[in-house]
Amino acid sequence: MSALLLAAASLDVTPPPGHRLDGYAARTQPAIGTADPLRATLIWLSSVDSPGVLWLSLDAVAAGTELVAELSAAAASAAGIPPSCVVVCASHTHSGPSGWTGQIHPVIPAAREPELYESLIAAVAAAPLTRSPVRAFWRSTSVSGVGTNRHRRDGPHDNTAGVLSLHSLDGSLAAVLLDFACHPTTYGPDNLLWSADWPGAARRALAGAGDVVVGYLQGAAGDVSPRFTRQGRGAAEVERLGGLLAAQVGEALATPGLELPSVAPVIRRTTARLKVRDLPTAAETAAIVAAAEVGLGAGLDNPAARIAQTRLDGARGQALMAAAALPAKLDLQLSVVTLGDVAWVNLPVELFARHGLRLQAASEYPVTRVIGYADGYFGYVVDADAVAAGAYEALITYFDQPTTEELLTAASALLRTMER
Repeated sequence: MSALLLAAASLDVTPPPGHRLDGYAARTQPAIGTADPLRATLIWLSSVDSPGVLWLSLDAVAAGTELVAELSAAAASAAGIPPSCVVVCASHTHSGPSGWTGQIHPVIPAAREPELYESLIAAVAAAPLTRSPVRAFWRSTSVSGVGTNRHRRDGPHDNTAGVLSLHSLDGSLAAVLLDFACHPTTYGPDNLLWSADWPGAARRALAGAGDVVVGYLQGAAGDVSPRFTRQGRGAAEVERLGGLLAAQVGEALATPGLELPSVAPVIRRTTARLKVRDLPTAAETAAIVAAAEVGLGAGLDNPAARIAQTRLDGARGQALMAAAALPAKLDLQLSVVTLGDVAWVNLPVELFARHGLRLQAASEYPVTRVIGYADGYFGYVVDADAVAAGAYEALITYFDQPTTEELLTAASALLRTMER
């Protein structure tokens, strides 16, 4: 009988103060300390005969293609497997360092800092990965109170969390791989402390006092955030939102799950070469910025004010894109991981919720989870409503709607190639 083997590690990779934080164009001051640790979490599932898949989840706004290649090689070295078996996913916290991955978009200029990324890579390469047999169980559970569509409260959003639990043969919980779709933006641009935001709080609550390793994968969260659910900003709200998610996931873990086969997961990859959209002229972008400035309110931190401010940010960002020397096409790495009846579709973008739901609906797998911010970063992939509304995300996307269709078609086609 084959055995499913687990090796897992959670590494504290918090940088020292004095380095720039990522995620908000309005924030220019460096970090002055730490609110809670940033982590790199490795969950490797394999068998004696197969290298399986290693998920590396990192508390960062994104992981660019260069950092992904470095981390994949480091994790592969630690596990003794090919780098192609490693999936690198960013949690998308807006309170991590920009120096790990450098500039991810013309909106926020940044540079890679060897002092930061070299130590991160070294920590991953030295991760202790000792394998033990486990049993795997799956649960999907509804989550309320953490996030909603950030343009309108009743807009599209997959409010389910995917929970892969891994149990030692004595029945004890060894690791959890959790995915949920929502921006980790409890802390705002005025925050100067490193933080994993609410995903970190959820991990801590689920790990408890034991040795449970909890990895977090960010879902199709391009237009999903706590904008309508947060009751403030800061450490207390981070703990409240993370605690809400952990409590609802914990309730699911207390119920019997679907036992998955004791075989190694399988990964398959493809590359989608996508055209960068035609951008407005300098005069057109200036007019869009001027219109957005007129619509700006008093700057209060409420949903309407945040939407107005982000629209202005998007207009300014689009002007930066129009002035930049962007390539004509971009190569996006897509992958699908399967384990029994569960499939994870991994995309290097901030996918809108409607698109994630569409990929799930088109899948032949009983359970399909759509993961964003994986194996690279190429900005937002928006829907037609956002384009029509001139939303922030639509203003700074690299892709028009026909190209968006190409991406979704490529992801669905890759999913169909997976044998069941």
